[in-house]
Order: sequence, then structure tokens, then C-alpha cells
Amino acid sequence: MEKPRARSWTAAAALMVFFAVATVEVATTAPAPRRILVDTDMGTDDLFALLYILKQDRSQFDVKVGHPSGAMSFIHLGITINANAWIDAGHGVNQLYDILYMMGRDDIAVGAGGDGGISDDGKIHPNVGGYLPLIDQGMTTAGGCRYRQAIPPGRRGGRLDADTNAGVRRGFLPRGPRRYEPLRQPTAQQVMVDTLSAGPTTLFLFGTHTNAALLLMAYPHLRRNIERIYVSGGSVRATGNLFTAYDANPFAEFNVFGDPFAAYQVLHSGVPVTLVPLDATNTIPITEEFFAEFGRRWQSTPEARYCFQSLDQVLRINRRPGPDLHGSTDYYMWDSFAAGVAFSAMRNGESNGSNEFAELEYMNITVITSNEPYGVRDGSNPFFDGGATPKFGLKEGGVHSGHVQTGIRNSFCLVPGSNSGRCQDGYTKEVSGSEGVRVRVATSAKPNTDNSSTFDREFVKNFLKVLNIPKQTGRFSITTQFPYYREVLYKPDFINISRGKPVIFDMDMSPGDFVSLIYLLKAPREVINLKGVLVNGNGWANIASIDVVYDILHMMGRDDIPVGLGNTTAWGTPTLGCTNDYAIPIGSGGFIDSDTLYGLARSLPRSPRRYTPESSDDPEHRQPLAFEVWQSVRKQLGPGDKITVLTSGPLTNLANISLSHRDASSVIERVYVVGGLIRDGGHEKGNVFTVPSNKYAEFNMFLDPLAAKTVIESNLNITLIPLTAQRKAASFGAVLEALEQIQQTPELKFVHGLFSLLKELQSKHNLYHHVDIFLGEVLGAVYMVQGSDLKSSVKLKPISVVANTTERTDGQIVISKQSTKLVKVLSHFNDEIYYNRLANSLANKKQSAVIGSFEEQMAIWSRPPNNSGLGHTEFL
Repeated sequence: MEKPRARSWTAAAALMVFFAVATVEVATTAPAPRRILVDTDMGTDDLFALLYILKQDRSQFDVKVGHPSGAMSFIHLGITINANAWIDAGHGVNQLYDILYMMGRDDIAVGAGGDGGISDDGKIHPNVGGYLPLIDQGMTTAGGCRYRQAIPPGRRGGRLDADTNAGVRRGFLPRGPRRYEPLRQPTAQQVMVDTLSAGPTTLFLFGTHTNAALLLMAYPHLRRNIERIYVSGGSVRATGNLFTAYDANPFAEFNVFGDPFAAYQVLHSGVPVTLVPLDATNTIPITEEFFAEFGRRWQSTPEARYCFQSLDQVLRINRRPGPDLHGSTDYYMWDSFAAGVAFSAMRNGESNGSNEFAELEYMNITVITSNEPYGVRDGSNPFFDGGATPKFGLKEGGVHSGHVQTGIRNSFCLVPGSNSGRCQDGYTKEVSGSEGVRVRVATSAKPNTDNSSTFDREFVKNFLKVLNIPKQTGRFSITTQFPYYREVLYKPDFINISRGKPVIFDMDMSPGDFVSLIYLLKAPREVINLKGVLVNGNGWANIASIDVVYDILHMMGRDDIPVGLGNTTAWGTPTLGCTNDYAIPIGSGGFIDSDTLYGLARSLPRSPRRYTPESSDDPEHRQPLAFEVWQSVRKQLGPGDKITVLTSGPLTNLANISLSHRDASSVIERVYVVGGLIRDGGHEKGNVFTVPSNKYAEFNMFLDPLAAKTVIESNLNITLIPLTAQRKAASFGAVLEALEQIQQTPELKFVHGLFSLLKELQSKHNLYHHVDIFLGEVLGAVYMVQGSDLKSSVKLKPISVVANTTERTDGQIVISKQSTKLVKVLSHFNDEIYYNRLANSLANKKQSAVIGSFEEQMAIWSRPPNNSGLGHTEFL
């Protein structure tokens, strides 16, 4: 009897071992989480695609290879930003952080920028940021806008509207804890490499292909981990969409045109590609009927509401006039449709080609990167021109060796007597033979299978359904993030207060300009009456940084001061282009830092005022232009009053005012110009460090030399605060010591934090060697207010500005014996008194910050208000 028992135990043990082994085998053979890497330019259509991706049902995704028990197969995401198209990196990365915070996905890695370069021999250094197309990429992030100039930089659907999401972003998105931080922000290449190194990954490209091409070229061993690339872009059998450059290039689509050589590298990489070009997206337009239905029934989640409000604004900009509600809006489901095609393909198995949203077929295509005749060096192609050997080992006389489009009005591309150009850069062209590569291409959107539906395309129905499912929904918007959220405008009460001379501050929103603005807001009101702020977008920050100006004014309780939107390009130049601001780095120490105020803009309280496009349904709060603010201030002048102007950036706005208002000099008492370096026989050099050939120009003059010449040589009463004087006020040690020896106010703490950060960055990395130039900019404001107290002296000098000559001389100021114009030039002041006066002003409790930080604002929004009503005005 004992033996059978023993055999029974043995059988049971064997059975347990079998199940244990089976369990281990199931566990070890269960699929790894699917990884998706999204590279996006953060345009409005990208936002729709990102939210659609974040809403995918994880319990259903990839069920064919899921765990037999039905366990979820999670989607692991990494997101990188390509910043050489429709978005500027600083604005894009912070908007993305807020979207992820809203969706509860702070776990997702975000990559932006990078300051590596590509040497002349084609060596790709680590962490190249993708700020420039590969053909123009060197060892710095400063550079031109060969392809990007096709994208309008300002309003009416340009980069300003993309950076701000047409004003919707700040009015809707909550603000999360993550933000851009200098030298700490993960770069695009870091996130890409980390994601691919972890295992098989599907790559979505929703913009230019620069980041992806750099990855494939620098890390060829990681190609095996890319399962497939889904591309939103290109135009194979359809006409291109370069509406700003159609006369030169009717073939290209924006995403591919942004970096044709990069797109070629991706397409010819050997990685399987599915292309969703204009051929398909042209068949899935946003119609007025769709928009109306979206507004009526499909806004049950925060993400759906954000999409609708974003779409509402973009359609106001793009909508054709006319009463036809079924008509086209000139806006299409580009990136979101590409995402839908990708998920459908992955669900159904890419190999069988089944797709519920799109018709697909294989085509043999390539990307045109240069124009025939090949092998002729005409100065347009840096891959071949100027070097002993072609870059990247390219073939002399090959398909990359022809003329490369240099601009949207490139004479090579224009055909006399025709409005259809001949350049094909960025054309995803169908070819035969070995020149092309076999690519799966979406040709059209499939019709809706539900005949009773109001939507004519299957994906349209799916898109709205996915956005509105309650699972994985967004947590809140800014108005629901806090239990007592309210928008308050703070305005001072000027009753019985004597007010000083009217002042307009014209700034380019560099770090020093923001300190100057705070200082001016602290100046005694019986001395300085700041009546308006003008901003321009052809200096050290992109024009969307106007929202930071609103935040500073809100912090200081001056929501009464209007802010005027100025030019985005230099005076007398086309509105599309980058004349002279190509000299400003796009990466570290340049635009990405200025646009975020070196990461500190997120610590400022959030103003109810923000950039609002002219198409808004709230015309009362429409963003005024610089000239409109000027006119408003001029009309408010009392008898005998005149305006004092302080400029701390390119003189573009003032030149425009002078041109548009012929008697401007009659109402301007004095102009204080911060900028310039006078060549008067000395050996002092300028500060345009990215243009070594120009040794004697100062940035504000170099960025718009014609405007500088127009203003400085006019009959305006000018006082110049030149670079020579600014450098005497550019000691981090001295200014920080003065700030630390005095009582603290919120604004002083903010300025101290900014200057401390700049000092630390300068000491840590050569990319920040120049940031002390922002210290000197503050001198102009202090001198205008307290010049008589600084033991200062000025000299009268006959000067002239060099303009419209060459890169090596533009913006220089010279002594001109022929000039009859004498300009007052600040030559000396007591720097110790200067630092103390600056510190004492910032520490003064009078006219101090009304609300010191976003943290303080969050505390206010978390408790009941002392008074009833929302959206009211408080007079201080």
C-alpha cells in the first residue's frame, strides 16, 4: 500500500513541476511591452495625434501577441521634438509637459534639443539637436533658415500661433511640475537612443525627419530595433502644399521639405516604412459639418475639449469665407490620421496589409534632395561646395550633388512667365529601378462603414470616439485643476498720485530685458509712468515669449499696461526669412533658453492675459500690434507731454513707428538706445560671437542694421548706451553681492535666481560664455531713471551705422565726419553706485509684487476667495 502512495506523490510532484515549468515558459515568452517613439513638431495637428495615441486602449492593443490570460499589453512611449519646422523648442517642450501632466503621463520621457554638431568631414558628434537641416548643420546651433523660411514666423497660422496653440494652450492646459531646464533637459538623441536600446520600437514621424536621420546615421546598429517607421508627410501623386513657396516648388510637402536629405536617409535606411502622404490626407478634410458635430456632441473629456478649442482657433485662421457648412476649411486630419493608420496596421498585423482606415499599396519612391544638373557646383550645396571631398562620403555627380533650393524665391527654381516652379527638393517621387525603395503608401481614407453616421470617413468616427472614451482620460484643465481657480486682473489705483513722464519700453525679451522691465515697474510713479511695452521677434527670443511679458506685468500688479506685438523679421526684409537673426544660437544660450527664461518662466504667476490671435471671438482681448499701442499711448498724452522711449533690442519697431508716424519726433522727447559699439580708434571688439568675420558689431545693431541706421541717424533725440558702457555693468559677482546684502522682495528673489543661474551656467559650459551680455542690458533702464545719481558723463559724437553692406560690416557704428547728427553717448558712470541703486530699487517694498510666484498663485486657487465673483479686477 505504501508503494502506490509513493507513486501517487511522485505523479503529483511531476504534475506540479510541469505546471511550474509551463508557467515559467508562459511568463518568459510573454511579449515585451510595445514601445512607440513619437517624433513631433508639436503643431496643432500633432496635438490631436498625441492625444489620440495617449488614449489607445491598452487592454485591446496588440491582443494577438498578448498574455494568454488576457493581461494588458502596455504601450511604452517616448516623445521627441523636432524644432526646425512649425514649433520653437522652448515653447514646444513646455506645452508637451503640460499635455502629459493633464493626461497623467509624467512617466513619458521627452527629448528636446541638443547642442552637438556635425564637423566638416561628416562626423556626427553626440546629441545633435536637430535644430537645423542636415545640409546646413555645422558645429553650432546658430544658422540660417533654408527650408524653414517657408513657414511664416508670426501670426495668421505661423509659428507664433503654433508656439501658443493660438492662445488656447495657456487658457486650457494645467501646469505640471516638469519644465525645460538648461543642461538638464533630456535631448532628442538621448531619448531616441534610450528607447531603441531597450528593445523593438515602432517609430512615428510627425514632422521633419532630422532627428530620425541623425539617429540612423550615428547609431546604425539600432536600426534592427526599429520594427517599422510610420511617416506623416510627403506627396507622391498629389500636388505639394508649400503655399508660401509654390512658385518655386510645387512638388514638396512641408514635413519632408523641412529636411529633404534627412527624409531620404529615413526612406533608404532599410527599415520598413509606411507613408501617409497628402495623397491620403487630402481625402480626409476637416469640414464645417464635422466641426459642428464635434462641438455639439463630442466634448466629454478634457482632451476632447482641448482638441475642439484648438481646432476652433485654427479654423478661424484657415476658414474660407462663405455660408457653405459642408465646405472645406483648408485643414486636414494629417498626423492624427497617420496615427490611426499605424494603430490599425499594428492591430491587424502589418504583414497582411489589412487596415480599417486607409487604402494602402506598395510604391517605389525616393526623396529628391537636389535638382539637375547634378555635379555642378554653384554654391547652393554645402555637401559638395567648399570642401575637398563631399560630406558623408556622398558620390560626386550623384543624386545629392545638384542645386539645392536656398529659399522660397530662389531664382534657380523660378520659371519665367509661370507661377509653377521647377525645384523638386522634398518631393517624394515615384520612380522605377534601384533609385527608389519599396514603401507602403496610404492612398486614400476609407469611407465610413456605418451608413447612418454623419461622418463620411471611418477614421473620423474613430477619432472622436477614442478622444471621448472615459478610460485613460485627462484629469483636469487649468480651470478645474484647482477648486477655487479664478482669473484676476491687477491694476493700480492712480487716484491722487502724481505721475511722471510717459515711457514706452521696446524689448526683444532677452533675460536682461525682463530684469529691466521689473526695474521700470519699481521706479517711482511720480518719475516714470510706464505706458506701454513693445516686443519684437527678431532678437533674442521668439515672438511667442510675449506671454512671459504678460506674466511679469501680472506679478507686479500692472495688468493695465498694454503690450504690443512687433515685427518678426528685420526692417525692410521679407516677412519670410531670418535676415541676421540667424546669428543667434537656437540651442543652449540662445532661443530655447530665452523662450523659457532659462526655465524660470514657469515659476512666474500665470497671467489671465495672453497672446490672442486676431481671429479670436473675443475681440476685446485680441493681441494689439506694436503700432496700435504706440497710437494709443500718443492719444493719451496731455498738453505738452512727450514720450520717452527705451529700446533694448533691434530698433525694428521704432523704425516702423518713425515710418508710419511722420511726426513721431514731435512727440518723442528722447530715445535711450541700449546697444552698439562705436569704432573710434580703440581696440574693443563687438559681441556677435557667432559671426567671427564681423569683429566690431553689437548684436542689437547687427540684428537689424537698416532699422538702426534709420533711427540713430534720424532727427530723434538719441542717447546711446553702448557695449563699452554695458560691459562695466556686467559683473555677476558685483550684482549678486549687492542683491544679497539687502532685504528680499519676490521680484528681487526672482532676479537673484536668474542672475545666479546665468553665472552658474557660464562657469560650467562654454555654450554659456556670452550670458554676461544680458547683465549690461539693465544699465539702460537704470540710467534712464537715475542717470544723474550715477556720477555719469556723456560725450557728443557724430556717428553713422553701417547697413546693407556685408556680413562682416553690417551693424557697425563708425565716427562720421560727414554726419551732422550728434548723439549723446554714455561714456562713464560709477559702477558701485549703479549696482546698489539697482538692488535698492528691487528691494523696495513699495510697488512690490502683488503675487510672487506660481506656487503662491496655486495656494490662492486652493482656498475660497475673500470676495465673490470671477474674472474681476482688483485695484491696488
